[in-house]
Amino acid sequence: MKIDLIRDLSNAFGPSGFEEDVVRVVAKHAAHYELCHDAMHNIYIRKSGNEGHDIKVQLDAHLDECGFMVQCINDNGTLSVLTLGGFQMTNLPAHSVLIRTRSGKIRRGIIVAKPVHFMTAEEKASSNVSIETLAIDVGATNREEVEQVFGISLGDPIVPDVQFDYDEENGVCFGKAFDNRAGCACVIDTMDKIFVESNAATPVTVIGALAAQEEVGMRGAKVTAQVVAPDLAIVFEGSPSDDFFISASMAQGRMKGGAQIRLCDNSYVSNPAFYSFAEQVAKELNIPYQETVRRGGSTNAGVISLTGKAVPVLVIGVPSRYVHSHYNFCAKADLEAASDLAAAVIQRLTPDVIHHILRQDILD
Repeated sequence: MKIDLIRDLSNAFGPSGFEEDVVRVVAKHAAHYELCHDAMHNIYIRKSGNEGHDIKVQLDAHLDECGFMVQCINDNGTLSVLTLGGFQMTNLPAHSVLIRTRSGKIRRGIIVAKPVHFMTAEEKASSNVSIETLAIDVGATNREEVEQVFGISLGDPIVPDVQFDYDEENGVCFGKAFDNRAGCACVIDTMDKIFVESNAATPVTVIGALAAQEEVGMRGAKVTAQVVAPDLAIVFEGSPSDDFFISASMAQGRMKGGAQIRLCDNSYVSNPAFYSFAEQVAKELNIPYQETVRRGGSTNAGVISLTGKAVPVLVIGVPSRYVHSHYNFCAKADLEAASDLAAAVIQRLTPDVIHHILRQDILD
C-alpha cells in the first residue's frame, strides 16, 4: 500500500456530513476507475469491464471521521459545540482543532475548560466532563469578532488538528481518523490488487462503495447498499486496538497482529461460512490475521447485511490505537494484510463457495 494514499486520506477534512474533501482524495487516488457520487457524499468505484457477473461484491468503508459542529457562539468569543460521533470527553481538553467556515477558510482553535487556577478543590478532583462544559477558543474576544473577523457561523464543522506521519523504521502510521480512512485505503488497495496488479479475471463483479455518516448512525451505508444491491460484502474498519491495556494473550486487536476478522459486535453476527472461508484463505497464503468478538461497537455491516434478502458480510479490521480521539497509530503491515486478504478471498470465490456462504446448501 502506498503511504501517500493513507496520508492523504488521514489528513482530509471530513466529519460526518462534511465528507467532500475525502471524496476528492478518493477520486484522486482512484482516478483509473469509473467514479460517481451522490448528494450524500457517498462515492462508488467501478472497474470498466467487470460488470455482468452473477454475483456482486460490495467493498465498504466509511468516509467520515468523528468531529464537532458549532452549536453556539458565546458572548466571550468562545464556541459551544456538539459532537459528530462518539468521543471520550476527558480526552478532549487542551487539544487543537480546525474549524472550516462557510467560505472554506480553516481556523484553528483550542478545546478549553475552566483553567485549573480557577477550579475549586472539588472540581479538580472530579472527572466529570461533558460537551456542555467544554468550549473552543479561536483567539477572539467577543461574538462579533468571531462572526465578522473569523467568519465562523453556527453549523460550521470541526475536526482534530493532526498531521499524518509515517515511521519507516518501525512501519507505524501516526495520524487522525484511521477510523475509517484506514478502511477507505483498503478498499482502493484491494481493487488495485485485483484489477491492476493481477491479470486474472475475477469471478464476481466488485464495486467499491465508500459511505458517508457512519459515525452518526450508519446512514450512508443504507443508501450505498440499496444502490449496489450486493450479494456479498466486505466491510473494512479502522477497529479499536486493545493491545495497550490488555495482556497479549487476551488482546483481540493487536497492532502488527494482522488483519482482524470480526465475528460479532452490536450490529452484526458474522456469517460463519464467510469468515471460515476467509480464514482458510489466510492460512493457505500465510496472511496474518486475528479474530475478535466485540461486546460493543458496530460497523456498516449492520445495515448492509439487512439489504434485500440479506447479505453475508465479512468484516475486516485494521487494528488502530486510540480511535475516536485526536491521535491514532496503525501498522502499514496490518493495512496490507487486510487488503491482501480481501483480494485473495474475492479471487477465490467459486460457485460452490458462494453457494455455501449464501446458505443455499442447507436443504440440499
